[in-house]
Amino acid sequence: MNRTLAALVVLILLGTVSAWSQTTGGERTVEESYLQESLETMIIREQAYAESKDMKLVALQYIRQAVEEGRTNPDVRKALEFLATETSSTVIRAGGVGRVLNNFPDVRREAALLLGEFPTVEAKDTLLKVTLADNEPMVIAAAIKSLGKIGMNDADDVSQSIAFVVNRFDILFPDNALAFESLVAYEAIAEAQGGLRDPAAIRAIMRIADGNYITPVRNKALELLSKLRKYAASSNGK
Repeated sequence: MNRTLAALVVLILLGTVSAWSQTTGGERTVEESYLQESLETMIIREQAYAESKDMKLVALQYIRQAVEEGRTNPDVRKALEFLATETSSTVIRAGGVGRVLNNFPDVRREAALLLGEFPTVEAKDTLLKVTLADNEPMVIAAAIKSLGKIGMNDADDVSQSIAFVVNRFDILFPDNALAFESLVAYEAIAEAQGGLRDPAAIRAIMRIADGNYITPVRNKALELLSKLRKYAASSNGK
């Protein structure tokens, strides 16, 4: 049974559970709730690993709904991690040597954004892989945005990775959206940690402030540098 057919079978089972609940007064027992959540997770997993882009997009819709309703678990996170890193971890080519068949930047972008709802080391590590390995600026920008939302920066691993990407694109092709999300992420990390002490991050922000970017992005960089100076002054005054 292929993954698309398996997902459809599970959808039917999930509908059966819902119908049973409605015929018994609309309330589910603990066992029924657990079964429904397990089936939902199974659907997400099967659709995420399916070859069809449409199935992957439906999986992302289910995941967003689950996140909004507080139904998150490690299996859902793992499905997102696969979707966010699919092209860099698994490449499927036509005839084994032709064009890449599973290159879906919009899928990777949405998965990277949703990983920001999982404040775990595993999600952070996956987002770092996306940041450093993906080639699409919009996907990298989404990963950086989620890294800022998670707020972890142990041993400056996140701030240094963002700096690397900023420098890489600044040299080759400055991207305003990527630069802006980098600044927002740096700002979030600074707020969480009471400032930024990573020299690479400071240099990256200065590079954006003085770089070939639109005025709002450069102004954002200047504002962030001002905030960081205030953090430093406050720390020195203690």
